[in-house]
Amino acid sequence: MCDKELFLLDLSSRTYVITGANSGVGQVTATQLAAQGAELVLAVRNVEAGQAAAQEINSAHPRARVHVEELNLSSLSSVAKFAQRFVARHSALHGLVNNAGVMNTPFGRTEDGFEMQLGTNHLGHFYLTSLLLDVITATPGARIVNLSSCYHDVAMGREGKIDFSDINFERRKYNGWEAYAQSKLANLLHAKELARRLQGTGTLAASVHPGWVRTRLIRNTMPVFMQDFAVFKALLRSFGMIEPWEGAQASLHALLAPQVAAQSGAFYSQRGMYRDKVYSDGGFPMVSPNPQANDDSIAHRLWEESERLIQVALARRTSSRSSAAAAE
Repeated sequence: MCDKELFLLDLSSRTYVITGANSGVGQVTATQLAAQGAELVLAVRNVEAGQAAAQEINSAHPRARVHVEELNLSSLSSVAKFAQRFVARHSALHGLVNNAGVMNTPFGRTEDGFEMQLGTNHLGHFYLTSLLLDVITATPGARIVNLSSCYHDVAMGREGKIDFSDINFERRKYNGWEAYAQSKLANLLHAKELARRLQGTGTLAASVHPGWVRTRLIRNTMPVFMQDFAVFKALLRSFGMIEPWEGAQASLHALLAPQVAAQSGAFYSQRGMYRDKVYSDGGFPMVSPNPQANDDSIAHRLWEESERLIQVALARRTSSRSSAAAAE
């Protein structure tokens, strides 16, 4: 749990962007920061749901400064438009929380051709972070927090690993949990490589596992009502399921705790299911039991591959537009 003293900090001079902040951990994180006076940008795919979340926050905290902006992480075009709007309106960004995500989805591709979970959970956030990096690094003490998962280690029997030979499942047989584990490992490695590249700038990066949280993320695995129905809710909690306000503790710690300044690149974990039960209690921070998660060369290679994939997709989009214009 977060040190309660952190919730007394005056954040009235700070601005935060939280992706997927219309529900769950993202909304709770936004609510807490708003309660402390921060200016919040809820970056959401569903603007209507984002506006409802903003209204809830404003109802609880009438002086809250909450803005809703459309952001579809499965579209590089949408990411670029969001970043352009943000930079045009803000000169500082104290915290970027890459919170949104999908889990165990049926096979699909983003509009740029990426496997859906890698494209949404990692590449969309990677591109967003890169586009906002100038304003982030120009803001003293800024932090970037990626929501990973304990499933970056092992997800329902599928070991998390970055398969550079077929990262987008173009040849290998698709498995939703394998793809999810790869994307969550990518979130962790992205934060790790960010921290290395940002050494000396004063900007920090971290990744977190929020725990097994009662959210809609589970909708592709089991009916959402099962975790909300009183009997099932009590049963699932006995197995370790926690509420969004508990899951948000990891993100808030990474955003606000002073000791994080000496731990940039670290992984902060609530309780989780890891390959070795010695890790099950988590830690703020903890060392991942996944060998790839601790391999600097893999973090570096993933960064380069992510840049390449995005550049190719953007070039393809530009070429398509040019061809369409010529045809007209």
